[in-house]
Amino acid sequence: MTNDQQMRLIALEPEDLEVISSHVQDSLLRATDMAWRPRAGSFTMIINRFDWSGAEDAAAKRGRKPFERRRAALNFDRVIEVRHMNIGQDDETVLELLAILFEEDEAPGGAISLVFAGDAMIRLIVECVEVQVEDLGAVWATKLRPDHEMDDGA
Repeated sequence: MTNDQQMRLIALEPEDLEVISSHVQDSLLRATDMAWRPRAGSFTMIINRFDWSGAEDAAAKRGRKPFERRRAALNFDRVIEVRHMNIGQDDETVLELLAILFEEDEAPGGAISLVFAGDAMIRLIVECVEVQVEDLGAVWATKLRPDHEMDDGA
């Protein structure tokens, strides 16, 4: 995928969800950018996704090209229940998405955890993994590249 192409990925298996998680890592959003539609069984987030594939290109060109963020929709279907921790529904605080994790309960169902910086989390109880992420077209340059200290558990 070149830097100017819009991304669209679908996950129907836990392994697919890991790929989506890597592409949306370090996305920024607010609680007001999320919608839970219980009747439809759908949970949607509009995110400002850091373009990691483009960042590799920029690093290869020694920083001459700016990093990019892209507006994207991240949608979870077959959602039965939504739980949240340390996130207010009308909160305007900027959240940083660190990872999307899946824990199987009764196959193919389980829980999808959306892990955010600052000990915030959303837990989606799902019938199965059915997730899509799609760029919405808006792209803008940023000089800042997310950087994390990794905790290896030692």
